[in-house]
Amino acid sequence: MGFTSAWSISAHDDGFINALAPRLLPLIAAERDEPFARQRWERWCREPLPDFRTWWNPFGQYRQREADALESFLELTASGRHVQKMYDGLPGDDDFSLLTHVWDLVTDAEDIFVSVKSKEYALRSFLHAIGPARAALLPGWCGNFLLTSAEVRQTLPAVEQALGFTPEERAKAQDQDWLGYGDEEESVLDGPLRMWRHAAAHARGLCGVSVTMY
Repeated sequence: MGFTSAWSISAHDDGFINALAPRLLPLIAAERDEPFARQRWERWCREPLPDFRTWWNPFGQYRQREADALESFLELTASGRHVQKMYDGLPGDDDFSLLTHVWDLVTDAEDIFVSVKSKEYALRSFLHAIGPARAALLPGWCGNFLLTSAEVRQTLPAVEQALGFTPEERAKAQDQDWLGYGDEEESVLDGPLRMWRHAAAHARGLCGVSVTMY
């Protein structure tokens, strides 16, 4: 069965970030504290996956040698059931919608990065492409975060370290990012750092969420 996912990073003023915090921050914490979540993260750090083209055999099945580690990574990088409530709706808060109350409020294209993919998680390709050492420098949990403008400025050096590439490093990361991009579509290797720099320059906060849309 197919699905469509979205990973978004949007810039907002601190008033909006503070109002959103009681909704989103507990969900991110619950995602991080989910049983086996930390184990999956630590396993990926210990066993970074090889070239994605080696994951399947000619019959489209996972190669047994890597099946356990791959299944663990796939579970780690799929939309979690807690943050997913930001899209599906929070219990007792039926009027809130990530689509209408966060994304639709963004009126300037510079204020948002979003990657929508069919039958794939953009976040998954991003994390595999940059690897666990760089991913560990990013705030939040597996692409989900909520930061005030001050926190954006504080975390910018680490994000620049994580997502700043030499030409050789860039080529290697691009080789492991299996997503296809249209002419007007921003790469997962470009959008996040652009958003951090943009938000820091304009004293804005950031909201990052990875969800399954349908």
